[in-house]
Amino acid sequence: MLRLKYLLFIGMLLLALSACGGEAAKQEGDYDTTKKMVVDILQTDDGKKALGEILSDEEMQKQLVIESSVVKQSIDEALSSDKGVQMWKKLFEDPKFVETYVKSMEEDQKKLMTDLLKDSEYQKQMLELLKDPEMTDQYVQTLKSQEMKSHLEETIQQTLESPLFQAKIQDLLLKAAEKQGSGDQSGQGQDQGGQSGGGEGGSGGGEGGGGGS
Repeated sequence: MLRLKYLLFIGMLLLALSACGGEAAKQEGDYDTTKKMVVDILQTDDGKKALGEILSDEEMQKQLVIESSVVKQSIDEALSSDKGVQMWKKLFEDPKFVETYVKSMEEDQKKLMTDLLKDSEYQKQMLELLKDPEMTDQYVQTLKSQEMKSHLEETIQQTLESPLFQAKIQDLLLKAAEKQGSGDQSGQGQDQGGQSGGGEGGSGGGEGGGGGS
């Protein structure tokens, strides 16, 4: 029964395709017409039901798994194309996107470093490396070199210009401004309370003096 529905669905699509035949000069119009017909068919209840049954078929699922490599290749080619590269460049110019991207990889990086630090072999290699006098001397000389200073300056400059760093600074400034604003309002409230209390005390003293006379 499922196979029959599958064949009927394919036949319906083929009928839509064959109905759009024509001369080469009309191919673009035929394509648009065919596309519209197929979309209309898929949007009907029968089309949706048939498509759902096809996708739930085990044989079709196996075929989709086999074709996944083709899908992967198509995605890779799309992302590595000139348009794909421009898209990634534009995305990484957005501070919010960069922040989200870095956060999405942050847990994996932390886990990797944690696993390495727990690895006894890695610890041993790091200790041996740090105990090596030649390596220590090389570290010192490297830190004193002009190239290292220039590299640090460049790194600091890149950090300051980083969208992620700018986004964090922006958030910190906004939080500081909100905190300062709430503090000012609280201080003003206390000052007003003190002034009103002082006024009441003064008036009370005046009344007491009048009574004594």
